[in-house]
Amino acid sequence: MKPLDVQKLLRDRILEHRFLNLWQRNLLPRVRCDSDQAWEKLRRRYGEEHRHYHDLGHLAHCLDQLDLARESVDHPDQVEMAIWYHDVINEPDGRENERLSANYFASEAHDCIAAGFIGRVVELILVTTHKHAPANNDQRFICDIDLASFGCPWECFVHDSDAVKAEFVGSDEEYYRGKSTFLRSMLDRPRIFRTDFFYARYEQQSRQNIERLLQLVETEKD
Repeated sequence: MKPLDVQKLLRDRILEHRFLNLWQRNLLPRVRCDSDQAWEKLRRRYGEEHRHYHDLGHLAHCLDQLDLARESVDHPDQVEMAIWYHDVINEPDGRENERLSANYFASEAHDCIAAGFIGRVVELILVTTHKHAPANNDQRFICDIDLASFGCPWECFVHDSDAVKAEFVGSDEEYYRGKSTFLRSMLDRPRIFRTDFFYARYEQQSRQNIERLLQLVETEKD
């Protein structure tokens, strides 16, 4: 087995253990829900062949960011559950993925987890469209966690951008037009990151990365 394969296998086992613990500690008393089955279904979703960015690697990165900020999050289990399910549905056109992912979680957790917990996780998943301002502290944190890869070093940022492009099914022209619009919407914000925690860590590098990538995108469009 190649070293990279071993590394991924170890990562997946760590993720499995973490997910099962999260699921089991939030189950309603005296309910019988198959945590192993919930994990297996989730793993298969994130292992779909068309995924190049929104896979278990992205989940692992998001969970690492949550761990860094955990003390500042109000309801860490709810935010973590939302991280696990926020990209569980990843249809190539991408228009309804967050809504479908939220519905998937609500269906999976029904009769297993408290309704209030489910409702708040659904709201957390939906806010990762980044189209609406977060309503509370936890929503601000999950939005920032989802965007945290913007703040990685340039080579990592470009690798992630190429992986996102590999999931796109339209023409290059459509991709670059949409990408440019989204990136400019990020730069137009007073702050990309809404929490002080992630603003301090990633804002400057993210703006540099986005500005540099926009120059490349504009070149590709021409």
